[in-house]
Amino acid sequence: MRKKSRLGLLWFILTIAWMAFIFMKSAEPYSVQDIKPALGTFVFEEQLLRYLPRWEFFYDGSLVSWREPYHFVEFFIRKCGHVAEFALLTLLLILTLSPRLRSKGLVAAGSGMIAILYACSDEWHQTFVPGRTGHLADVAVDSIGVALAVAAYSILIAARWRRVR
Repeated sequence: MRKKSRLGLLWFILTIAWMAFIFMKSAEPYSVQDIKPALGTFVFEEQLLRYLPRWEFFYDGSLVSWREPYHFVEFFIRKCGHVAEFALLTLLLILTLSPRLRSKGLVAAGSGMIAILYACSDEWHQTFVPGRTGHLADVAVDSIGVALAVAAYSILIAARWRRVR
């Protein structure tokens, strides 16, 4: 097997493994993933209340408030996790599709579309898990990670193109 083919196979396997990891984490009940008790062992609620911004907002019908500091911090940690996991999935898809497709635009668009479709299926999957719900708003958060990865890829391709010209 040629080196390029082996590398392509490796990216494909890593992509599937990452998708399986996302699926497995989505299959866990919220009680398994709840980090609020762990936050309480690292920092006192009073300390958090002193330093958190006084923000309150609704996210998909639920109030997120600084007045519940552990919930507030966990919310942002979880959403950053969504962004990161789907940015990584998109980058893996880009690396998987790049050797197979000539068009860099098609690589970017295809990777982004596959990642967003997977985000939709992930949220749907969560509707079957006890203690979890699927939220369209989370697909939007996942899409931020997708957009960041596609933007990074596009900037890299543009920089390479300018250097070659």
